[in-house]
Amino acid sequence: MTTKELTARIASRTGMTKRMTATLLDATVGVIADALNNDQVVVLQNFGILSTKERPARRVVNPKTGQEQVSAAKRVVTFRPNPTLKEQAR
Repeated sequence: MTTKELTARIASRTGMTKRMTATLLDATVGVIADALNNDQVVVLQNFGILSTKERPARRVVNPKTGQEQVSAAKRVVTFRPNPTLKEQAR
C-alpha cells in the first residue's frame, strides 16, 4: 500500500479531505521520527511498539570479490507488533 492509497482509505473512513489526511499522516510520521531520534519508545495501542537499538559493527564479505570489510555500528528502528494485530493479520 502506498502513502497515497493509505491517505485515501483514512480519508474515506474519517470523512476528512485527502489533503487534511495527508497533512495529519505527515505530522504523525514526523512526531514518531522525532521521538525515535530522541531515543524514546513509541507505543501505539492495538498496533505495536517502535523503538531503536544499537547494532554493533560486524565483519561482512562482498560476495562478488570475497573481500572482507567491516560494516559500521549503527542505530536501527525495531517494531514489535501488538498480539491483537498479529492475530488480525493471519
